[in-house]
Amino acid sequence: MILPELSQDWKTGLSLAWSGYIAVLSVWIVMQKRAPVSTMSWILSLALLPFAGFVIYYFLGPQRLRKQRVKRLRSRAKAHTQGELARLRDAAENAPPALQQIARLCTAACGLPVSSATGVALLSGGARTFDAIFDAVREAQDHIHLEYYIFEPDKIGTALRDLLVERARQGVAVRLLLDALGSKRIGRKFMAPLVAAGVEVALFHDTRIGRRLRPVTNYRTHRKIVVCDGRVGFTGGVNITDEEDKRTRPDAYHDVHLRIEGSAVRWLQTTFLEDWAYATGEDLRNMDHLMGAMLPPVEAGDIPVQIVTSGPDNMLEPIHRMHVEAIHSASERAWLTTPYFVPGEPAMMALTSAALRGVDVRLLVPRRSDSAIVSAAARSYFDELIAAGVKVWEYKARMLHSKTLVVDDHCAMIGTANFDNRSFRLNFEVSAVVYGPELARPLAAQFETDLHSSGAVRANRPQSFWRRLGDAIARLFSPLL
Repeated sequence: MILPELSQDWKTGLSLAWSGYIAVLSVWIVMQKRAPVSTMSWILSLALLPFAGFVIYYFLGPQRLRKQRVKRLRSRAKAHTQGELARLRDAAENAPPALQQIARLCTAACGLPVSSATGVALLSGGARTFDAIFDAVREAQDHIHLEYYIFEPDKIGTALRDLLVERARQGVAVRLLLDALGSKRIGRKFMAPLVAAGVEVALFHDTRIGRRLRPVTNYRTHRKIVVCDGRVGFTGGVNITDEEDKRTRPDAYHDVHLRIEGSAVRWLQTTFLEDWAYATGEDLRNMDHLMGAMLPPVEAGDIPVQIVTSGPDNMLEPIHRMHVEAIHSASERAWLTTPYFVPGEPAMMALTSAALRGVDVRLLVPRRSDSAIVSAAARSYFDELIAAGVKVWEYKARMLHSKTLVVDDHCAMIGTANFDNRSFRLNFEVSAVVYGPELARPLAAQFETDLHSSGAVRANRPQSFWRRLGDAIARLFSPLL
């Protein structure tokens, strides 16, 4: 008689403990004030993992991060814009009103104004990108700043490291900021020549236990930034890895990057320096004597360019808003390329609404990405897109890694952000928006070239029941991907 009574008490205790666990976990998640769908997804998912859910949410759940903007740095950068305001004002008078609204939206959301460039160059493929970056590094006279999500100790990574060592020994100041998770294969042995040459190296969000009271494993710098002498800058999708270089690997990712020359580079510089100060704890006031070289006066150009940043420290989601607003503004075309397509409701509504009003909306994604669940989730949206008139294409040749958007003939974007919740909300990202035809035309031509290696997704394509079921299940996890 005693054993059954103890067994019942045990069951009651477990039931109460589980109920308490659900209650506490739900309050914790709800108080984050995230999107209802995301909130419910976390609660339902972790409810199935009693107590282990606390650990998962502690390490991977949403957090409120504070990464201060360096006001002194931004004020100094803005002071240099006075000389180009008149030229930009003349260009703005002839710009479509919708374009002016996009620029104002981006400025208000992330605090970076429209600037200008004397030249922008689309770099297609890792080989062209690496060649251009190496040339700029060789020509630098004062400083070289690099920030990367992935920096591999492979052939291209070693070549760049050795070049940075060489330039540092020649008196050029070199700072290298790497994401601790994305560049986890970089070890002390690989770093040793950099440190010996005087290169300053820092890790963004160190993943080692004990570095923070609450780990920030889920918040990475996904940015790819190179700035040389404050005059030439690069950003886009290309990481430092042989996986991006077709000369080394025939199956290398297909990707694009952007080279910018002129005063707009100061905002890539500002982004890097703020990330550097955040990652290292360094007080930029100690670098005041260097700011003249880091933010040199540069001739204003005729090409309006806006650098847009976003991350978990900015709840306004500037890059997400920029994409949605740009698609809403399209009158002729909106061509989107992304390796990971997991849209939220606003982005999905923007794409389908544009297609329904007659805009030529095209979506290009990889047929097979490096994430099976993300690919499955992306496929679950295809029927809805196609029904609204969106033309969906799958890139077949290799892994597609480009992150671009072309709107009409006057707005083009290249950056580091994928079209998914992780990039829009969790990662630190950067994009360059070029207003006018200087980038829109070559980027549109690149898009059409990529279609030759792609296959159109048809509404009546054959799909097995199990494939459709798998895609539908993957979609349930979209808010968490």
